[in-house]
Amino acid sequence: MGKSNILLITTDQQRFDTINALGNRYIYTPHLNWLVDQGITFTRCYADSPICMPSRATIMTGKHGYTTGLVGNDENIKPMATNPTLPGILTRNGYQTRAQGKMHFSPIRAHYGFEYMELPLDYYRERSQNVHLGLPKQHGVGENEIEPAISTVDEVNSLTYWTVKRSIDFLETRDDTRPFFLWTSFTKPHPPFDPCLNYWNLYRDKEVPPPVYGDWSESLEKIPQGYMYPTYCLNNAYRLSEEQLKDVKRAYYACITQIDYTLGLLFARLREMGLLENTWIIFTSDHGDMMGDHHMGAKSVFFEGSAHVPLIIRPPFGSWELHSYSGKKCDALVTLADILPTVLGIAGIEPPAGIDGVNLLDLVDKPDYNRVFIGNCENRYFAVIEGDYKYMWTSLGGDELLFNLKTDPREQKNLAGRKEEEAVLIRMRKRLIEHLEKRNSHLVKNGKLMPKEAPKGPGEVPKWPGFHSITVPTDVLH
Repeated sequence: MGKSNILLITTDQQRFDTINALGNRYIYTPHLNWLVDQGITFTRCYADSPICMPSRATIMTGKHGYTTGLVGNDENIKPMATNPTLPGILTRNGYQTRAQGKMHFSPIRAHYGFEYMELPLDYYRERSQNVHLGLPKQHGVGENEIEPAISTVDEVNSLTYWTVKRSIDFLETRDDTRPFFLWTSFTKPHPPFDPCLNYWNLYRDKEVPPPVYGDWSESLEKIPQGYMYPTYCLNNAYRLSEEQLKDVKRAYYACITQIDYTLGLLFARLREMGLLENTWIIFTSDHGDMMGDHHMGAKSVFFEGSAHVPLIIRPPFGSWELHSYSGKKCDALVTLADILPTVLGIAGIEPPAGIDGVNLLDLVDKPDYNRVFIGNCENRYFAVIEGDYKYMWTSLGGDELLFNLKTDPREQKNLAGRKEEEAVLIRMRKRLIEHLEKRNSHLVKNGKLMPKEAPKGPGEVPKWPGFHSITVPTDVLH
C-alpha cells in the first residue's frame, strides 16, 4: 500500500466541551462520538491565538501566531506567503491537495499550496444563481451576533451540506493514482447561530447547561473589564438573561449537530469506497466561543470556552475492526501548531525547520510531556499554561487571573492574590515577561508588564456586529 490519505476536518468556533462521547450529555454528536471511539482524543488542545485567521495560519505553517506576527484578523500580515505551508509541502511530495470550505486566507483566493480550492464564496455565488431554491442568511442576523435565528434555506441547500457534498465529489473524482490531502472546513458553528429548522426542533425546549460564573465574575461589574472587550465589541452576551443564553446554546448545539449528521454522509462514502482502511481522519476547530460563560460571548480571550478546542485523530483501519488507538485519550498539552508536523509525519515527510509544533503521535503515550503553552491574541490577551495552572494577563488594564485547571476546570476560582499561590503566580508571570521581552517589548519595561487603560464599560468600546449581506461577495459569510 502506498502513502496514506489524510482528511482534515475543521469546524469554526466549536468549544472543547461539545461532544457527547466526551461528557456532554445534552448534545447529539453520533459521528464525532464514532471518531472518539475509533481514535485518539487529545484532551488538552489549545489555540495559541483563538481567532479565525491566526489559527488557520498556524495549521498551515506549524508556527504560532506570535512567531509569525499574525495574532489577530489582520489581512496585511501574510505568514503563508513567506513560510512553507502544509498543502504546499504535500503537493510537492506527490499528494493531490484540496481545500473545501472556509479558509479565511489573505488574499481570499490565494491557494498557498493547494492544487484546488472551493470557498464559501463559491457556495454563495451558486446560491445567487438558484434563487428559486431560496437564499441563505435572509434573516439579517450578523456574523458575530449571537441571538438565535433559523436558516432561510433547507438542509440540502445549506452551506454545511454543500461543504460535505463537494468534499464527496472530490473523493469520487480525484486522481486515485496519488494519495490525497482534503481539508473539509465548516463555517459553523460560528455565528449567526441559524441552524436549519429540523435541527432547531431537536433542541427546542430541551435542557442545556446554564452559563458558568466564578468568584471573579459573579456580576458584570466585578469582572476585570479588559476581558470584556471582545464581547462588548461583537455581541450582546452580557445583556442576555440566562434563559436567553440557553436559547443561544440550543441554536449553537443545533449547528454542531447539523455538521455532525452531515459528516455521516462523508464517512459513509469513505467506507463505501474502501477509503477508511488507508485514510487518517483529523478533527479539530480553530477556537471556541464563550457562550455566555462569565457574561462573555465571542472568542479572543484564553478562557476554556474560547481557547480550548477538540482534537481527535482516527488512524486508518476497517470500519468493523479495532486499533490500538481506538478510544485512547492523551492528556498531553498540545496546540494547533502540532497538526502540520503530525500530517507530515503520517506522509513520511520531514517537517521544515523552525516550526513550533511537534508530531502528536509521538505524544500518545506521554501524557506528562513537559511543555509550556504561551498564547497571544490581538496583543491584548495573553496566557501561560504550565502543568495544572493557567495564568492570564490582559494589556487592557493589566488584570491577572490564575486558575488550577485540575481542581477548577470551569475557571471559577481566581487564585491570583492568594498567598498560598503567590510563588506560582510569580513564576508564570516571569515566563510571560521573558516571552514578551523578545517579541512585544512595548508591553514590558524594566522587567515589568506595562498595560494600558481598560474600558470602563460597553459604552467605551466600538460595536462591530459583523453585518454582511450576500450581495457583496466576501469569504466570511457563515
